[in-house]
Amino acid sequence: MKTTVLVFHPSIATSRVNARLTHAAEAIDGVEVRYLYGLYPDFRIDVEAEQRVLEAADRIVWQFPLYWYSSPALLKQWEDDVLTYGWAYGSTGTALHGKELAVAVSPGAAAERYTPTGLYQVTVDQLLLPFATTSKLIGTRFVEPFVTAGAMQISDADLERQAEAYRSWLSAPAC
Repeated sequence: MKTTVLVFHPSIATSRVNARLTHAAEAIDGVEVRYLYGLYPDFRIDVEAEQRVLEAADRIVWQFPLYWYSSPALLKQWEDDVLTYGWAYGSTGTALHGKELAVAVSPGAAAERYTPTGLYQVTVDQLLLPFATTSKLIGTRFVEPFVTAGAMQISDADLERQAEAYRSWLSAPAC
């Protein structure tokens, strides 16, 4: 199974959590990691190149920090540009049918804040519903997200455990 991890972090060089997770992903055979902010710092996305990358993958992972309860801006721009009508959806848009789509997300706040009774009164899964709905539209199977909650205060030991869990999650026959 070929897995492609698309990393949408606007400052991966200064990231602790996403940098560690991508390092773990890069160590897995059959996993390609692409840094989208590095490829498209001007937000001018090479649509044909991105579509070829997606066509070659069996599992597509969007990895990003949770910003304002959503994704960084480039992921939204990428979706708008790459997931085109007639290619990704619509009556002839079947290019991604049967593939897996997953997200690996890192909210800064602790997990207990993302509960119905927590500070935000919403779960991370609820915040990720637009991605699950996109998956349905484009004919992919949305798999259980990989969540690294508490990214702002995660200990080094917990981050190492999370990186190992990410490697296992990415290596699983089906996420």
